Amino acid sequence: MGKSSLVRQLFPALVSITLIALFAASWDAMTVLRHATYAEIEGELEARARLLQPEISAPLASNPAALQPLCRSLGRSANTRITVILPSGKVLADSESDPARMDNHGDRPEVIDALSGRRGSAVRYSYTLGVHMMYVAVPLRSNGRIVGALRTATSVGHIDNAVAAIRDRIFLGAGVVAALAIAASWLVAQRFARPWREMRGAAERFAAGDLAYRVPLLQDSAEARGLADAMNEMAEQLHDRLHTLDEQRNRQEALLASMVEGVLAVDADERVITLNRAAAEMFRVNPVETEGRALPEAIRNPSLQRLVSQALAGNGLIEGEVVLREGADRFLQGHGTVLRNAQGKRIGALIVLNDVTRLRRLETVRRDFVANVSHELRTPITAIQGFVEALREGALDDREHAERFLEIIAKQSHRLDAIIEDLLTLSRIEQGAERDEITLEEGPICDALRAAVQACQGKADERDMRVNVLCDETLTARLNLPLLEQAIANLLDNAIKYGNAGGNVWVEGRAAAGEFLIEVRDEGPGIAPQHLPRIFERFYRVEKARSRSAGGTGLGLAIVKHIAQAHGGRVTVESTLGQGSAFAIRLPRE
Repeated sequence: MGKSSLVRQLFPALVSITLIALFAASWDAMTVLRHATYAEIEGELEARARLLQPEISAPLASNPAALQPLCRSLGRSANTRITVILPSGKVLADSESDPARMDNHGDRPEVIDALSGRRGSAVRYSYTLGVHMMYVAVPLRSNGRIVGALRTATSVGHIDNAVAAIRDRIFLGAGVVAALAIAASWLVAQRFARPWREMRGAAERFAAGDLAYRVPLLQDSAEARGLADAMNEMAEQLHDRLHTLDEQRNRQEALLASMVEGVLAVDADERVITLNRAAAEMFRVNPVETEGRALPEAIRNPSLQRLVSQALAGNGLIEGEVVLREGADRFLQGHGTVLRNAQGKRIGALIVLNDVTRLRRLETVRRDFVANVSHELRTPITAIQGFVEALREGALDDREHAERFLEIIAKQSHRLDAIIEDLLTLSRIEQGAERDEITLEEGPICDALRAAVQACQGKADERDMRVNVLCDETLTARLNLPLLEQAIANLLDNAIKYGNAGGNVWVEGRAAAGEFLIEVRDEGPGIAPQHLPRIFERFYRVEKARSRSAGGTGLGLAIVKHIAQAHGGRVTVESTLGQGSAFAIRLPRE
């Protein structure tokens, strides 16, 4: 049931008080007026009775029969009913009625009082005359004893009529006063409720977040003004505190959003409290939609759920690994701890996640590199050792075999030297890039293309392959000419080695959107898609046997990648099986 407004509570109370007060005042005025009028008439009747006592007492004692006409005469002249009553209650004379037909009046209260020696009075209905009458009786004495009672009476009907008329006027005036009082009560209630309505409106605006609003200080009462002051002070303090909280929240959100680590907080029931942007990207979820949801529902990852359960159950820092199996596996290193409130009570758990996928891959590459370099070096060394042993065991005396063995030893020595030289080249490029020792100067791109083609032209002629050069002579970029020439030569050497004999190779330099593009295309067998992500790793070979037979060290494309990175660019590859490959060095345009 809804609560009524202050005006609806106050207005009926004021109206009720006003009406009750008016009714009480009017009733009291009517009562006082009636009593005063009756008292005045009673006094007049007593005065008349006292004046008539001598005139009535004499006939009563000497000639009682003369009282009846006397009473009638005196009653007409005084406009008053006069009655003489004996001590027995018998009516001896009456100015209005026949005494013989009247009842015994010994039981009338005013008669009883008069016969007892006192003045008596009463107001009652007269069945003889059929009207309301006021009676006043006084004792009649003779020789010191009471010989009867003299009663005077008059009708009070006209008095009641006069009182009724006055009552109507009083009630009319009271009605007018009541109407004015009701209107005044409504205005008073409205005026009394106005500051409270204003403060209610202010409180609603505060609740809606409008803490800049202030309650007007025009209240009539000290209490309302004090409350308005208190509300304004409260609003100001709330504004300051909310501003401080907003700043703290914004700083916290900025810190969480800027962290590369994923941060996940859950409550004791494993419901998500917060999830920063990095964690949302890791698990590919919307951070807003996950808040308040159960963790298994928001993020379906068993390893993460195990880590959260361990953090909630433990007391210290726990560590674990979270694996994301979506496409290529991603590995997250997780650290979890219990969240506690200011009283030290457990309220949840905090998980911090670091993406260690790249470290894992680098570790894999490092292991593969160690294995590959060991294998690449062991092959020529084993061959050299084997043929040296063969020569020492007697093959040296067989000239034909000795020369063939020496040729193999020389070939493997050259291969070993090429591997070491490429490793040293890679090391020099990496160190130069890290130390910013590689000098880049503005120069024509076409010069690097022509120099690389000239260096590889002999190998192209051996395989009867045509090298087509397409280049805009106006292209210039910041470059290190020897390094860029080496990178293009490595790509061109691969295109000649693995391309179809008698085919074509294209070397092109052109400007693209925001970069310069140096592309080498061949018509070779192409590269399978599964090899493309790792083709620029050191010693990675698509077809190991064919690569070694072609004389490659397995480091050429790795050198190209690092040279491109030293120029602030990158290298890409596109290949289709059976149609050929296109390698592109992409240099930034300033």
